[in-house]
Amino acid sequence: MKHDLIIEAIDVVKHFGDGGNWLSKSPVVQAVDGVSLQVRRGETFAIVGESGCGKSTLARVLMRLLSPTSGSVLFDGKEVSTTTGAALQSLRREMQFIFQDPFSSLNPRMTVGKLVGEPLEVHAPELSAQQRREKVADLLRKVGLRAEYAGRYPHEFSGGQRQRIGIARALASGPRLIIGDEPVSALDVSVQAQVINLLGDLSRDMGLTLVVIAHDLGVIRHMSDRVAVMYLGRIVESGTTEEVYTSPRHPYTKALLASIPTMGGKQGDRKATVLGEMPSPSAPPSGCRFHTRCPYAQAKCKTDAPALQGAGTDDHQVACHFWETIPNEAVIAETPQKTEAVEARFALYRNATDGGPVTHLLNQSTKRN
Repeated sequence: MKHDLIIEAIDVVKHFGDGGNWLSKSPVVQAVDGVSLQVRRGETFAIVGESGCGKSTLARVLMRLLSPTSGSVLFDGKEVSTTTGAALQSLRREMQFIFQDPFSSLNPRMTVGKLVGEPLEVHAPELSAQQRREKVADLLRKVGLRAEYAGRYPHEFSGGQRQRIGIARALASGPRLIIGDEPVSALDVSVQAQVINLLGDLSRDMGLTLVVIAHDLGVIRHMSDRVAVMYLGRIVESGTTEEVYTSPRHPYTKALLASIPTMGGKQGDRKATVLGEMPSPSAPPSGCRFHTRCPYAQAKCKTDAPALQGAGTDDHQVACHFWETIPNEAVIAETPQKTEAVEARFALYRNATDGGPVTHLLNQSTKRN
């Protein structure tokens, strides 16, 4: 089945270092090594994996912040990995990036109004100063901030508020695709839900496509449509969020899901299925890169690198020689339903974000009467 794709990576490779010579001894770091993926228009696509697996490097290659060593990146069917000059500036308007650290990504010498309005100066120079101020105020309201905050500086805000400023800045050019590199990992747990909810609302209301980089699979389950799991520069499993979370096929995916903390349950219900630490990307193992940590590894795994293959449906793919014989025990419980209080807080936040009335006090007074 052919899908409407907005961005596609074809056998993308990104290596760092020169391999060592008489002037340098730096080894080649194989950060991304032969990754292919497709992101459909309007969906939220997540790339997950532990630190050092190459997911952030892949995000920067997709965004054209880094040039690939080899392979292609297509945006709307057009090659972007070699784009330069005016064509690259036009591409920047269509694709925007949300950085992991909301404080270091904002210039502390610039006001919020200047930070959010700067993309408008570049991509919409026809706007007058007054029109830019009105647009900035509208963007701030969209992300749940007051318009009068435009005159303040980044250090005057909390981490969650700074991340919303970063999101407003990313929205300023009117992009069709936003790539977020760990957009909530630097935030308190209590704030993460607000930012996740905000991104979901913006994606729905503005027709955005989101690519989210994360290591927290608990967060990703609530915001993504499809998931790709990376290990040591390669994708080892991909599919719809429901398929990957309820029926994981790769041992590494099973281990990541088993590591998600949950409330309740008995100690020992979840078994650790990963051995040792991840090898260095400058000296990856031969064959299947996961075989040095896999409890199901066999001789073939040490010599032959598995390719992605169908695991039951067109969307669900896994790179494992023996996925059909690995026990398919459940490693994650079904997500509990939100309580009424939690649902009320999410509804309140949506009303505030959309500029609607704050009605929780009215509801409470109605109950008392």
